[in-house]
Amino acid sequence: MAITNRRVAEYGFLGQLYEDAYFPGHIVDKGRAILLRLCERIEAERPSDLTALYALTRVATEEFNLLEAEFEAAGSEIETVAREEIGEGFWFIAGAYGFADADVEELIAAREW
Repeated sequence: MAITNRRVAEYGFLGQLYEDAYFPGHIVDKGRAILLRLCERIEAERPSDLTALYALTRVATEEFNLLEAEFEAAGSEIETVAREEIGEGFWFIAGAYGFADADVEELIAAREW
């Protein structure tokens, strides 16, 4: 499914991670794919309120939890810079889909990183 939200389609998810050699690009690609799948789900399911949005972001956050092991195996980790960049991606997505009042901590509440 192609992303129809122009702001989202043009956004450079996880840009800081791509710029830093500490974060392996092939794993950052997987993180970007998680965020894009979240966008696709939002467009397909059209959550009507924050509770519904948080249910979708929980699934995506849990995918990032699994990705942490891949970062560690590659000698990296989801540390402060990565946490902030990932959180920014979730917050951007919420705003782009009309949920400007979303709480970034709630968007990624299921995180283990």
